[in-house]
Amino acid sequence: MSTYRTPRRRARLAALAAAVTVTAALTGPVSQAAPSPAGKPSPGAPGLGDPMFPLDGNGGYHVDRYTLDFDWQAPRTPFEATATIKATATQSLSRFNLDFGGNTLHGVKVNGSAAGTSRAGDELTVTPKSPLTKGSTFTAKVTYTADPTQTRHRDDAIEDYGWIPTADGTVVYPQPNGARLIFPANDHPSQRAPITFRITTPKDLTAVANGKLVDKAERPGDRVRWTYDSEQPLSTQLVQMAVGKFQLIEGKGPGGLPLRDVVPDTLVEPTAPYRGLTPDHLTWLQEKLGPYPFDRYGLLVGDTDLGVALETQTLSLIPKADLLGTKVDAERNMVHELTHQWFGDSVALKSWSDLWVSEGHARFYERMYSEEHGGDSFEAAMKTAYAAHDQWRKDYGAPAEPTEPNLFKRMRYDGSALVLYALRERVGNATFEKIERAWVSDFHGKTASTQQYIDLASKVAGENLENFLHPWLYGSKTPPMPGHPDWVVTPVQG
Repeated sequence: MSTYRTPRRRARLAALAAAVTVTAALTGPVSQAAPSPAGKPSPGAPGLGDPMFPLDGNGGYHVDRYTLDFDWQAPRTPFEATATIKATATQSLSRFNLDFGGNTLHGVKVNGSAAGTSRAGDELTVTPKSPLTKGSTFTAKVTYTADPTQTRHRDDAIEDYGWIPTADGTVVYPQPNGARLIFPANDHPSQRAPITFRITTPKDLTAVANGKLVDKAERPGDRVRWTYDSEQPLSTQLVQMAVGKFQLIEGKGPGGLPLRDVVPDTLVEPTAPYRGLTPDHLTWLQEKLGPYPFDRYGLLVGDTDLGVALETQTLSLIPKADLLGTKVDAERNMVHELTHQWFGDSVALKSWSDLWVSEGHARFYERMYSEEHGGDSFEAAMKTAYAAHDQWRKDYGAPAEPTEPNLFKRMRYDGSALVLYALRERVGNATFEKIERAWVSDFHGKTASTQQYIDLASKVAGENLENFLHPWLYGSKTPPMPGHPDWVVTPVQG
């Protein structure tokens, strides 16, 4: 996600966000429930214990695939939906949880039989008719009425998230944990699964989603069903599902990579010049990082007032304002979200504390590209970030030690890019590039943590970088910048 955008005003839903935060705080960290003695069935944990969001994700099973059936009607209008979740039990389960916020639940069936349900906050507890044995696969089918007006709010760079209505449909902003407003899920960035989307719309509208369009079929009542396959597993925070009067504009990137832009009818021509830069961005990043990690890419132009860009997997959401302004500003956001396809999408977060790896890299390469293409000085931006770093540590937490309310504040962007800048200054550009390529190659399609980044950097550099990187990532004071003894940190205020 990029924070470089045009200002705007949005309605605040602070009361709802506060209620969610209080609920999580009261529960405290939740660890995965251990199986009962002798392997007797026991409840799966209602959360994975992430320090930022303890109840996000669920224990006791792993999702193998989601299949989502949405019967879209009209903007801001509830519609019938079904989520079919194929999963594997990782313990003997007497019951299990799904993250599911709002919406009207109709029922759950597990392996074809009606299951018991209860709801508390965002937790949907499902009790199957018979316990599920460890290692068995099972299917949970959840029927509900989806409410495409559901939005929550954060007082950081995320702002509003969940369903974001447009004039003729919707786009979705699931980051950080808004996917549960769209469908019941194992909603944590470390939990990845492929998704099949089957979205039925009026014939004058187009539905899009992550991955590949595999079928388009006429349905009764002048309706069309659009079927997409994500092709690769993805985290729930990276899901995209949009409906509107779109044109699907196809092209080719480097090496024949399929490109697909999704653009509202009225914005096709105005956004064409900047959208046409994607092949150049891909070429530039592949020279730095190696092959693009997915089977296709494209931009979804967001026709909303919410000016937040988002790295939804294979289909980055870029607000229209970013594509109607200056070339430098447009390219900053485009390169930022494209970089995320390597950092954050292909290599997913193990915990929310690892967000610095994702956002720091996206900001690092965004600023590097921008400097080479008419933007501001990268070094000057890092010197400014260095001066503010102690203040950001106090206000927002160290790069790898955020607090939940400040998760998407500036420390995770320029403040985290500064850590990478310091590493490059310490080991030299050639070694730094080897570290970067090794990271996206070794952890392609996997989750990875901050410690794994430190360990890999040390291995590639041929020296133990723990004592160098740990103070940068966790310390209360900003270390000296290698090669820049004149850089000074501004004293902390307040």
